[in-house]
Amino acid sequence: MNVIKNAKIVSADLSMADHGILTLQLQLEGDGWGCIFGNRVIGKGYIGAKEFKGYDKGIEEIMRIMDVVGVEHFSDLTNKYVRVVTEPCAWGKTIDRIGNIIQDKWFDYTEFYGDGTNE
Repeated sequence: MNVIKNAKIVSADLSMADHGILTLQLQLEGDGWGCIFGNRVIGKGYIGAKEFKGYDKGIEEIMRIMDVVGVEHFSDLTNKYVRVVTEPCAWGKTIDRIGNIIQDKWFDYTEFYGDGTNE
């Protein structure tokens, strides 16, 4: 049975540092635990690349996460609180669902991408 836990977003990052892809990462910390939320491909490119490709769903993903958390600026995600859905002993598991700390408003990667691809 899954459990809902509170977490603080300690950093919010957009990066194309790994393998020529653009990813969104939220570093979350809870009571005695931490994890990275996101890290899915939302574009392709790297410093010095001749071509860049952004995925429409990647932009929508960013906007939906900002909406769920309740911020108008990406940089304002840092230090905000969210809820996460996880398994009771989730060591090594991913978190695919975050929610607003007060409202019943959620972003679910599995539901959003459905078929497992980001394009």
